[in-house]
Amino acid sequence: MKYLPLLITIFAFYTLQAQVPDRKTMEFYTQEYSGERFDDGRPKVPDNLLQRMEKVSIEEAWGTLRNKGFHNQFAGEWEILHPDQVMVGRALTVQYMPNRPDFSQRMLEKGHAEGQVGAMNSWPIDMLQKGDIYVADGYGKIVDGTLIGDNLGNAIYAKSGKGVVFNASSRDLEGLERIDGFNAWVKGWDPSFLRESMVTGINTPIRIGTATVFPGDVVLAKKEGVIFIPAHLVEEVVINAEFIMLRDEFGIMRLKEGKYTPGEIDTRWTEAIKTDFLGWLDANPDKLPMTRAELDAYLKERNW
Repeated sequence: MKYLPLLITIFAFYTLQAQVPDRKTMEFYTQEYSGERFDDGRPKVPDNLLQRMEKVSIEEAWGTLRNKGFHNQFAGEWEILHPDQVMVGRALTVQYMPNRPDFSQRMLEKGHAEGQVGAMNSWPIDMLQKGDIYVADGYGKIVDGTLIGDNLGNAIYAKSGKGVVFNASSRDLEGLERIDGFNAWVKGWDPSFLRESMVTGINTPIRIGTATVFPGDVVLAKKEGVIFIPAHLVEEVVINAEFIMLRDEFGIMRLKEGKYTPGEIDTRWTEAIKTDFLGWLDANPDKLPMTRAELDAYLKERNW
C-alpha cells in the first residue's frame, strides 16, 4: 500500500497527458490517412476537397461510407443557425463531461501552467486552424450547457472561418446570427451560462448522437443533418458524388433528346451508352469538377 500514492500520481499524469493526444496517438487514430497533417498529427484534408465537398449531398456521402462499412457517421435532429447554408470543414473534437471538482481543478491548473488562458471551453478555440469546425460532445446538456455565446462565436469565426457542431446548447442566438459566415448545429438555445461541465479531451474520438467522430474527419453539415467523413475517404466521397452529378446531367440530356429510354438510363449502362458518355465528356472538358486523371482512375474501379 505504501506505493499507492505514487501509482495514483503516475495514473493522473498519464490521464492528463491524454487530454490532448500526441502526434503518435493521432496517427494511430487515423492511420489509414496518408496525406498532409497538422503539426499535432491531425489530418489536414486539402482545401480544394473541402470546397468540392460543399456540393455533395448527404445521401451521396452516406452511400459511399456505407459501402465502405462505415455505418455510424450521420447525426440528425439539430437546431441550425442558418439552415440554408452549407458548412464544410475539418473536425477539431472536444469531449465534455459533468464536472468533477477534484479532477477539473487539476486540469485547470495544469492547463494554465502550460500557457492556456481562461476557462476550459476557450482552450479548443485557441487551437483552431483555418477550415476547422469545432465539434463538441456536451452530452446533450441544454440548460447550463451553453458551450459558447456570441463572444466565443466571434473568436471561433476569426480563427477558423467556420462554425460549430455541438451535442449541447449555445446562447446569444441573435448575436451569433450577426456573425457573417458563422454557422451552428446545436441541440438547443438557452440564455444560461455554462456550468458544471469540464473538458476531458481535445482532439480525441467522440460521439455525436449516432455518429463516432475522429479528429480530422471532414464535417458536411446541411439542413438534413451532419455527416462525418473519415479523412482517408474524403477524396473518394467527393469524386463519386461528382461522377454521379455528371452521369445524371448526361442522362437527363439524352432522355430529353429522346435518344435513350428511361429503362436504358436508369440501370447499368450498355457499352454504347458508356462510349457516348465518355465522348460527351471529351467534348465538354469544362464540365469536369475533377481532373481527367482523377476521373480516369475512378472509372477503372467504377461499377456502371
